[in-house]
Amino acid sequence: MQYQPETTKHETFSMSNTIQVNQLSPLLVVIVNYRTPNLTIDCLHSLVSEVQSLPGTHVVITDNNSGDNSVEQIQTAIETEGWGDWASLMPLERNGGFAFGNNAAIRPALNSSNPPPYILLLNPDTIVRPGALKVLVDFMKEHPQVGIAGSRLEDPDGTLQCSSFRFHSIFSEFNSGLRLHIGRKFKERWAVVPPTLPKETTQIDWVAGASMIVRREVFDQIGLMDEGYFMYYEEADFCLQANKAGWSCWYVPESRVVHLVGQSSGVTDPKAKRKRRPKYWFDSRRRYFIKNHGWLYAALADAVFAFSCSLTRLRWLVRGEQSSFPSRFLFDFLGNSVLFQGFALAPSNYSRSS
Repeated sequence: MQYQPETTKHETFSMSNTIQVNQLSPLLVVIVNYRTPNLTIDCLHSLVSEVQSLPGTHVVITDNNSGDNSVEQIQTAIETEGWGDWASLMPLERNGGFAFGNNAAIRPALNSSNPPPYILLLNPDTIVRPGALKVLVDFMKEHPQVGIAGSRLEDPDGTLQCSSFRFHSIFSEFNSGLRLHIGRKFKERWAVVPPTLPKETTQIDWVAGASMIVRREVFDQIGLMDEGYFMYYEEADFCLQANKAGWSCWYVPESRVVHLVGQSSGVTDPKAKRKRRPKYWFDSRRRYFIKNHGWLYAALADAVFAFSCSLTRLRWLVRGEQSSFPSRFLFDFLGNSVLFQGFALAPSNYSRSS
């Protein structure tokens, strides 16, 4: 009988009672590189002990047509470090974005005669802490109703980053644009980033794609990641599709991964807080709302977000405070909203260097 996923209530698992499973557990790890060869190589260094603890694990690095010396550097590292038994490089013909780069490695793996039971999406700007991958694999083995799980992301000094989220909604857009530190009950219910980050293994709506493990059956049921997104919102969309199909998503903080925020994309780099948001960020946001909620909901979400952002800008102006929005953010948001761009789900057509 074919396994049918079941929907579970929000619970908390205690990892202290984890049952150790010693059987062979093939895992495919996919890393998408774009002009970050040094970061990717550092990430591979951190995976050496993880691969040894999970026999059968294979790592595929896809290169999104970097156009620099990424391919040569990464391939040389694989050869000189003796990683060829478990790591391989896949140069791609174009830079199609995050989902495109991951799907390029996932697709042939799923179509192979021996597809892996688990696939881990891992950012190149990550350093995996010891045991992080095994914790995720063991968790997935022990809880077959779980479709997706994500690691605890942290700074190099161990400071916690938010990597577990709620789905985007009109209410979360209002909260995001308003930037108020009041209204705790509202924030607790509707904010995309929960006001209190979970300390235990907990069910959540979606997890960051920087370290996200997916059960093969999830891909079998809902398909690959949506390549209509260039970057951003694609993991939220994927987790939402899995949720609709009955698969739960969990945050597993005992799997710890260092995330050098914004180093691979440059968009969310904390050192460049006022950096202007690229067009693909706005397009991804618009695609998410239209695809998952329809044109009317998307239009209302845009209107609510623009209104709350305007109120925030006015408040800062009256108080003489400096804006914390990215440069020209409200202007760019309005120009890329459904009011000016329409409701068509156009395919992604970007180059990250543009």
